[in-house]
Amino acid sequence: MVFAVEYKLPEHLYNVGFGTDITIKQLASTIQGIVGHTGTIIWDDTKPDGTPRKLMDSSKIQQLGWKANIGLEQGIENAYAWFCKNNATLR
Repeated sequence: MVFAVEYKLPEHLYNVGFGTDITIKQLASTIQGIVGHTGTIIWDDTKPDGTPRKLMDSSKIQQLGWKANIGLEQGIENAYAWFCKNNATLR
């Protein structure tokens, strides 16, 4: 957001990703570990698998000079820590 505001991006839609694809199962497991959830994740195998690759194409914003400074796991950790700290004031 800071990059978008400071550089007054010429368009309205940009993908922002960290450069590596990850499966939904890997993402769920990562989030589960970060938040300390120890239960079982139940998958509904009757639903479609979705697209095989889930990699955002961030080339459009990267051509303007943006790049990810942190990885996905650290970003989720930071967001969760912020949420825990600010949860009481969000209501």
